[in-house]
Amino acid sequence: MTYNIKKAFAILSLAIFGSVLLYNCEPDPDSLGEQLFLDGAAHGEEVSYPLIAYNINNNDSIRSDASKLGYATLGAVKDAQFGKQKAAYYTQLRLPAYSPDFGTNPAVDSVVLVIKPTYASDSVTTTTNEDYIYPDGSVAAKKVVSTYPAVKYGRTKSPKLTIRVNEVTEFLNGPADIAYSNKAYTIGQEIGTKDFTGTVNSVAITKDSDASSLFTSATGFRIPLSPSFFKTKIIDKKGQPELSDVSNFIRHFKGIKLSVDEDDAYLIQFSPNDMELVMYYKNDKTENGNTTRPQSTYTFALGSANAHIGNYVYERVGTPSGTVASGSDLENGDERLYAQGMGGASIGVRLPKETIDKLKVLYQNNKAAIISAKIRLYTDGDVWKSQYAKPKNFTIVQRDKDLTDPANPKITTAFTADLGINLSNNFAIYRAYDLDKNPTYYDFTVTKSVKDIIEGTLSDTAIANKYFKIDLGSFLTTSAGSLAGYQYTSTPYAVERAVFIGSKTSDPNKVQLKIIYGTK
Repeated sequence: MTYNIKKAFAILSLAIFGSVLLYNCEPDPDSLGEQLFLDGAAHGEEVSYPLIAYNINNNDSIRSDASKLGYATLGAVKDAQFGKQKAAYYTQLRLPAYSPDFGTNPAVDSVVLVIKPTYASDSVTTTTNEDYIYPDGSVAAKKVVSTYPAVKYGRTKSPKLTIRVNEVTEFLNGPADIAYSNKAYTIGQEIGTKDFTGTVNSVAITKDSDASSLFTSATGFRIPLSPSFFKTKIIDKKGQPELSDVSNFIRHFKGIKLSVDEDDAYLIQFSPNDMELVMYYKNDKTENGNTTRPQSTYTFALGSANAHIGNYVYERVGTPSGTVASGSDLENGDERLYAQGMGGASIGVRLPKETIDKLKVLYQNNKAAIISAKIRLYTDGDVWKSQYAKPKNFTIVQRDKDLTDPANPKITTAFTADLGINLSNNFAIYRAYDLDKNPTYYDFTVTKSVKDIIEGTLSDTAIANKYFKIDLGSFLTTSAGSLAGYQYTSTPYAVERAVFIGSKTSDPNKVQLKIIYGTK
């Protein structure tokens, strides 16, 4: 295919880090080689070269502690290619202040845990009860409930998730400590359960007499917890060492675990720092000789000061993705690539010597300059026809193996050379095509990385030990909008998965290196 270089470079390419660009036409060259063709007299030729692509086994485990967990994931999904995945969540909690005083004759009325799953804010159903009676004092009131559909991944029409809350009986360490997703912590008694039917809601209750607020709740899902448990664990410990400081408390009440009963439904996600746990209690208040028992609230702290840990369990026996554990063919690549976030497999891609030699001949003998180099990946149009949406977010990094000590190989990871020189600019890390079709394909920009191999002075050994690693998820940015670093991604909580065509196959959609080069 021939490209008019001057015309191609006149096209503005707009991208943001970690977000996909969607296209339904053929790609244009990127701008890395623009300086070679400013006179507009050259044309570019597109040629495809083979690559070696294989599965990287992550042992179904990934760091999922507080520093990595932008969202907590809860639920279960199952499909023929990836098997079953169940996601649970552990969190510590803290007292808002230590050595609390709950007054005289305190008694717990109720305890509510609130999670706030992501939801479609533009789809709301409102119900109003003009004849509501507020139970505390039997006050005539109006109750307004606004209901929204939660964002779900999996069998979105599945009727429910049975969510259970258990006490954690094993110390969870601190928020700065490393934890992995395949670690199961010991749990004790169940302290709450409720069926999640796919929606979240907010509640507003106002008095009929003067329209003043009696109760409001942020949009979320409320799970009732055991009052008797909190009486024993909290109220009855008044004045005792267990409630005297944070160190004692997080060893007395080690945390809670959220899990589900189902094996095949859907996944929901919520921010760990936005959870709420509120205890409603009453105590004696005496004024002017009169004793009353007004209701008070006690709100525990579940935010960033606590350990937050995602727990992911996989069952892949008898599924195609289960073959990843038995190892990959690093010489020829794998036939299918089973990319999955949250500890599932990554994709490794490297240039075979045959491709490198051909490109070097093109560069050295034909004086050709590489204008654009892209890794093209196709989803498997035959087996990946699932209910899941096609992934839209990826990361790609460059890796180098140091085999100076074969018994102790070292791997260096960095942003790709292309991303490294474009950190301060909008740059298309990848583009997606035909997301609404089958198959979908993706182009990953590796122009500078390939030019460094073909036109640079790297040794044959260094080239042979260089490869790319592709994961589902996005690079994370700082509050200033710059990339936080190659190691900061949403992969630990990226629910997506997809089957791609590898390199060890005769399939015409196998992984390819798409090169556009120019000669004068």
